[in-house]
Amino acid sequence: MKALLDLVRRHKAGQPEGIYALCSAHPVVLRAGMQEAAQAGVPLLVEATSNQVNQFGGYTGMTPRDFHAFMMNLADEAGFPRERLLLGGDHLGPNCWQGEPGDSAMAKSEALIEQYVEAGFRKIHLDCSMACADDPAVLPEAVVAKRAARLCAVAEKTHARVGGEAPVYVIGTEVPVPGGAHEDLQELAVTRSDAAAQTIASHREAFAKLGLEAAWPRVIGLVVQPGVEFDHHKVIDYVAPKAQALSAFIEHEPHILFEAHSTDYQTPSALQALVRDHFAIVKIGPGATFALREALWALAEIEREWLGDGDGSHLKDVVLGVMHARPQHWQKYYSDPERIRLDLQFSLSDRIRYYWAQPEVREACGRMLARLGNGPLPLTLLSQYLPLQYAAVRDGLLANSVSALLHEGVGQVLRQYIAACAPGTAVRANPVLQ
Repeated sequence: MKALLDLVRRHKAGQPEGIYALCSAHPVVLRAGMQEAAQAGVPLLVEATSNQVNQFGGYTGMTPRDFHAFMMNLADEAGFPRERLLLGGDHLGPNCWQGEPGDSAMAKSEALIEQYVEAGFRKIHLDCSMACADDPAVLPEAVVAKRAARLCAVAEKTHARVGGEAPVYVIGTEVPVPGGAHEDLQELAVTRSDAAAQTIASHREAFAKLGLEAAWPRVIGLVVQPGVEFDHHKVIDYVAPKAQALSAFIEHEPHILFEAHSTDYQTPSALQALVRDHFAIVKIGPGATFALREALWALAEIEREWLGDGDGSHLKDVVLGVMHARPQHWQKYYSDPERIRLDLQFSLSDRIRYYWAQPEVREACGRMLARLGNGPLPLTLLSQYLPLQYAAVRDGLLANSVSALLHEGVGQVLRQYIAACAPGTAVRANPVLQ
């Protein structure tokens, strides 16, 4: 975590640097992240959310120890130095157990925190903002802070037992549930600076009551709402003047920066402005898998046009069939029956990301990739369906192979985050990929 602590010091000293957190469990996305980080010479921060990875497996089927091993294996395969791979846990708290009474939800949250720290995760988002079954609808700030401090105590005790680098912490939350807004949005209110100050004060007091003064300087992030979000089909972009007061407020906190969630689909200039304005930890999740889906859909069209439908993968039909058969990951998000097919495939909330690991979908992806092979694809079809990759291939900057084309689909997005977080880094528009 020295890399993150050093980043905070540099940013507080006036250098407009930041770091982005890649929130994904898809191997192609993660390999692309490692590849881009290696080329740019920057660390890679990967975060797992509590509903994605927990002691019961989450929706990935992985415990924290499983996910840590998965990430280390990917890094070794990619030749990415383990010491430059930073792992964090996002929304760690009662998020998954809101339907249970507070006592049982917090007991499971303690086990969750213990397993994350035990497994080697060292950036910990303490998020106890959600109400449990026997709580009032809106939790008082003092209760949120008291619960967060309780989880911090577990993390500190676990670290003392297992050793290694001490954890760093992020507090607060002012975002919808992970993965974007459920409803159509028009405008968002930016967090008030007095509300941010109250969150910090409440948590500082709660930490002190539990004797966690030594951990407080390692609180490096506060989650706030800078006025960015996305719903199914549109993006609310960052408007710097609206966040001016909030941005100025954090300049007086010696070791805390802002963490901005739901920055997916922000423009490159908006990302740069966010980092400059002290929202120095920016997160991307659905935006990365959305880019992967775009590339896979394009390759499915190339497969159909080039090789025909005879023994084809029918990838799109397979994915949509599985989504209809198992609607639990999208049913409460997509409610307009007239645009279900559109939303299932193209919604910015990208609920399709929950289905790539399904056996039928994996088999169809494998069939498509096997049919296409890893040799050159017709340039005419690349121009039609993957025009940005086509341009890179024609310029000799990108190999005309399926693996390179897929990685580049994600890499185009991730490079925008690297450029915003590490100004001056030599981030080429199109890296050479093999």
